[in-house]
Formats: sequence, C-alpha cells, structure tokens
Amino acid sequence: MLAVALAGCSAVRLTYSQGPALLYWWADGYVDFSAEQTPRARAAIDEWFAWHRSSQLADYAALLSRLREMAVRDVTPQQVCRVYDDVQQLLARAYDRAVPLASPLVATLSPAQIDHLDKRYSRNHEDARREYLQPDARDRHDASLKRTVDRVESIYGSLDPVQRQRLAAELQQSPFDPEIWLAERRARQLDILRTLRTLQAARADAGAVEAALRAFAAHAEQSPRADYRAYRDRLAQANCQLMSRLHNRMTDAQRQHAAQTLRGWEEDLRALAVD
Repeated sequence: MLAVALAGCSAVRLTYSQGPALLYWWADGYVDFSAEQTPRARAAIDEWFAWHRSSQLADYAALLSRLREMAVRDVTPQQVCRVYDDVQQLLARAYDRAVPLASPLVATLSPAQIDHLDKRYSRNHEDARREYLQPDARDRHDASLKRTVDRVESIYGSLDPVQRQRLAAELQQSPFDPEIWLAERRARQLDILRTLRTLQAARADAGAVEAALRAFAAHAEQSPRADYRAYRDRLAQANCQLMSRLHNRMTDAQRQHAAQTLRGWEEDLRALAVD
C-alpha cells in the first residue's frame, strides 16, 4: 500500500478510506459470514476504523516523522530495532482494540465456518511454500532478493548494480530460514483451529473467546516453542544490522528520496486523522 502513488489521490488515503470494505471482504474470505453475521461484522469493523482514525493515525504520523529525520543520516542497528519495537507496539494496540469487538462475532462461528477457515489456512500455507520454498536454492535466493529489492526501492528509489550485488551477498548470509518460519506459522494456524473448535463445541461465551484471542496474540509475539524464540531473536538482530548497513550505503539522493516518500505518507496520515 505504502509503495504506490496514484495521480491526484495518494494510495495511502485511498486504501485507508476503503479499509472497512476491504477488511470485511478479507475476513469474509476466511470464514464466509452468514446473512445474520454480516451486519454485525460490518458494524464492528466500522467501529474499529473510527477508533483507529481518531486516536491512532497521529501516532503513526509521528513515527513517520521520526523516520524521515533518520532517513538523511546514518543509523545504528539499535535505532533500527527501536523502530521495529515501536511498530510492534502500534500493531499490538490495534489488535487489543479489535479483540472485544471481534469476540462476540467469533463466538457465533459454526463448525462449517471453522472448516472453511481450515481450508483457507491450508491453501495459504501451500501458496507460501511455493513463494518461499522453491526447490532450487538459486531460485529461492533470487526470489528473496527480488522481494527485498522491491521493498527497499519503494522507499529509496532504484538501487544501482553495486548496491544490488552487496544486498544479494548479505542475504546469502541471513539466518532467515523459510522452513522454520513456515513451520511456526503452520503450528500457529493449527493451534487457532483447535482452540476455535474447542470453544465452539463448548458454546463458549464472548469472554472465553476474548481470552483465547488474546492468547493468540501473546503466542504470535512470544512463541511457546523455545527453539523458535531463539531463532526469531537471532533473525531480528541480523535484520536490524542488515537494514542499518543497507541504509548507510545509500547515496544522498536516495536518502532524500526516502525522506520525501516518508513525508508523503506522513502528510496523508495526518490528513486522514482530521477528515
């Protein structure tokens, strides 16, 4: 979303304005809302977006302002990690507000809807395996490089051949292991399905569902599997170091491009907050 600009209307503003409809469409694709659930789902989504627009966008804009100031100077891995932590806090706050709104609706899910979610999870898992686990190691590396370059260039503009080569070499040394990540992701999906089926069989009330939704978030933030926690910590530190080195190699023109991009997103969010 943040990487695209549309003539006359920023993609940030356009996409956010369509957010309630897009989020409903996304959620419906996972659980196939019934006619009775649909108005309740739309009302909960509308309430969440009203809260988010009025109370959260200013904080997002403030973070972008800080990033814009950082964009024109060198940064340390510690600074990059602090930004990551700040983003996680914003996401946690958004999820925390969504939980009491979603819980009454989740409590009404039928066995057929949970089966629908199961099939969607399975399809997503297979799609992710195709995207991240190409049989040939070279193809896997090339796909990883393309994903990373696309993200970087959406902020800094085009990388030159030397920058691409150095990034490719560093990605070869990254501890990121798609097998580990996908196994954890799948384990989390299966845990969600087991929990939802248990709640549905017990006809659990919204309070019990809310506790389960909060447990899902806690497990996503801090896996119950010690080996994955250790892996994630290693990866986070490596990514902070990689982003610091990558940014510090950018030219003045690329840094200015990043600052201008961030300013545009910041201005869009401030405008949305007062609309």
